[in-house]
Amino acid sequence: MTSRCRARLAVAAFACVAVLPLAALAADPAGDKAPASGYDYPTQGRVEYVLGCMDDNGHDFANVYKCSCVIDKIAAALPYDDYVEQMTFAKYATLGGEGGNEFRVDRARAQTKKYRALQQEAYQACGLAKATPSAAK
Repeated sequence: MTSRCRARLAVAAFACVAVLPLAALAADPAGDKAPASGYDYPTQGRVEYVLGCMDDNGHDFANVYKCSCVIDKIAAALPYDDYVEQMTFAKYATLGGEGGNEFRVDRARAQTKKYRALQQEAYQACGLAKATPSAAK
């Protein structure tokens, strides 16, 4: 075998070895899509929460971690659809006029109360100040 063939063979063998671990990581033998703990939220939903939290608590670097911690705590407790529903009710609970009527019915008030309590627990656990109604973004 010539040196050129040996070099090609070595590169091909390296490529197969280098790709194998990546393929092994991508494979999900159990077919389990759930995260290790809690519920899986879309990245966009998490980022929107963190940015809103930082708007309310300050744009310093420490708040990136604290606000990320808060959404992680919320995600551990609520499925994403429940989070969206409760967060929406909480966000629009103070909406005035006729358009805000559906956010002031008993069910909406109960969902708002649950969300704000969960959010307050998460704020305390993550070292943020008291959650305000505007933090319910």
